[in-house]
Amino acid sequence: MEHADLAQTAAVCGALGSALVLLARQRVVLLGGLVALALAEAGLVASLGTGDLDKLSSAAGAAAALFGLAALALAAAVLARRPALIPVAVLLTAPFRPPLDFSSANRFFVSIAEDGRLGRLLPLYFVLAASGLALGWRALRGAEVREIPRALALPAAAFLAFAFLSMLWADDLEAGANMLTFFTLPFAALLAVVARAEFPDWSPRVLAICAIALASAFAAVGVWQAITHELFFYAPNLAISNANTDFFRVTSLFGDPSLYGRHVVLGIGIVLTLLATGRGRDPLLLAALALMWAGLFFSYSQSSMAALLLVTLALAFATGDRVVRRAVGLLALGAALTAIGFGAVKVIGGESINRVTSDRTERVEDALRVIRDDPVQGVGIGGQPRASRLAANSDRPTANYVSHTTPLTVTAELGVIGLALYAWLLVGGARLIVDVWRRHRPLGLALGASLLALFVHALFYSGFLEDPLTWLVLAVAAGWLMRPLPAELARAERVRARAATR
Repeated sequence: MEHADLAQTAAVCGALGSALVLLARQRVVLLGGLVALALAEAGLVASLGTGDLDKLSSAAGAAAALFGLAALALAAAVLARRPALIPVAVLLTAPFRPPLDFSSANRFFVSIAEDGRLGRLLPLYFVLAASGLALGWRALRGAEVREIPRALALPAAAFLAFAFLSMLWADDLEAGANMLTFFTLPFAALLAVVARAEFPDWSPRVLAICAIALASAFAAVGVWQAITHELFFYAPNLAISNANTDFFRVTSLFGDPSLYGRHVVLGIGIVLTLLATGRGRDPLLLAALALMWAGLFFSYSQSSMAALLLVTLALAFATGDRVVRRAVGLLALGAALTAIGFGAVKVIGGESINRVTSDRTERVEDALRVIRDDPVQGVGIGGQPRASRLAANSDRPTANYVSHTTPLTVTAELGVIGLALYAWLLVGGARLIVDVWRRHRPLGLALGASLLALFVHALFYSGFLEDPLTWLVLAVAAGWLMRPLPAELARAERVRARAATR
C-alpha cells in the first residue's frame, strides 16, 4: 500500500470521530466528531489512491462534481427541515449497490459494470452524507443534541474505535482501509445520525411498509428469475454452479443468493410480527408473505432458511402462551436433531463434513489457525481472509478464505478484546430492544426479529457488521427510546406557550 501512514493517521482520526459522535451530549463535541469523521473518510479515500479521480479536473468532471454537491446540499436542506425522513431514506437506500464502475479509463469517468458485478452502497452514502450535514446544521442552529442511550453508545463507540485503531497493527492495510472507508466509518455515522433523527408516531408504520415493500419487490424479481433463468447480478462461481446443477439459484437485485435471502427473511419477519401481534390481517399482507416465501425458496439459501426458522420460533415463543412455548421448545429440539441426523447420514454415506457444511468447516479451521497465532488483538480489521490463506499455505484466491462466521472473523481480526466488545455491543442492543418492546410491543418485536435474523444469518455467512441494516436496527431502537414522552412533550409545549406570551 503506497500511503500506509496516511491510512493509519486517518484511522486514528476515525476512532476519535466515532467516539465523539456517539457519546456527544454537547453541540461542540458532536460537531467535532462529524468533522473528524469527514477528515478520516477523506484521508482513507486518498490512502487508497486518487488516480481515478483525475478526470474530475476536466470540464465535464467539474460540472458533474458541482451537480453532485448541489444535489447533496438540497438533500441536506430537506432532511434538516424533516429529520423524521432520515430513517426512512436510510432504509430505502441501504440494500442497493448500483452496478457502476468508476475509472479514469472510462470516457465519462463512470460506466455500467459488466459481468454481473455490483458496485458500492452509493445511494446510502449519499443519504448518510446529507444526513450528517443536516445534523451538523441543526446543531449549529441551536438544536438540542440528544444523548444516545449509554447501553448502546458506550459499546458501539468502544467497538468501532478499537476497529479503527486496529489499523495500527493490521497485516493487510489495504483491506483494512477498504473496510473502514466503505463500511465501518459510514456505519458509525449512520448510527449517530439515525438515532438522533425524529421518530413521530407514524414512523413504525412507515418503516414497516417500506421494509415489506422492498422485500416483496426483491422476491418478485427472484421469482421472475427462477422462471426465466436470467440473472442480473451474480458471481462467476454462481454462474458455473447454476449451469452444472439441477436447481437454479436466483439473486434478485443482489450479487449472491444468500444476501438476497437475508433481505427477504427480514421482510418475512416483520410480516410475522404484525400477524403475531394482531396488527395485520390485510389480505395484501398475506399475499406479500406468500410472495416472499416463494422468492426465498428459489434462493436455496440454507443460512437464510435457518435464520427464518429461528425467527419464527422466537416470535412464537415471545407472543404465545405456555402451550405454544412448550411446542416451540419441542420444535427447536426436533429441528436440531433433524439437522444433526441429516449431517450424520451424509457423512456415513461417504461425504466429507466440509462438503456437507458447504465448505464452512474448512473456512472455520483456517480462521481458528489465525486466532491461535494472534489471540489478543488479532491481525487487524479486514485481515482475516489473507491471514487464513497464508496460514493454510495456499495460492487460492483470498476471497475463498472469508470465514463466513462473524464471531470468528471478529476474533481473528480484533482478538479476544474485539470479541468482548462485540458481545458487549450485542448485549447493549438487545437491552435497548427490550426497552422498546415495553413501550411499543410491535416495534420492539420487529426490531428483535430483525436483529436475530441478521445475527443468525451471519453465523453461516458474512455481513453482520458490514450490513447497514444491522446498524439501522440499533439506531431505530435508540432513536425511539430518545423520543420525548407525552408528559415531556406537554411540558415543553407549556414552556413554549409561556415564552410566546411574554
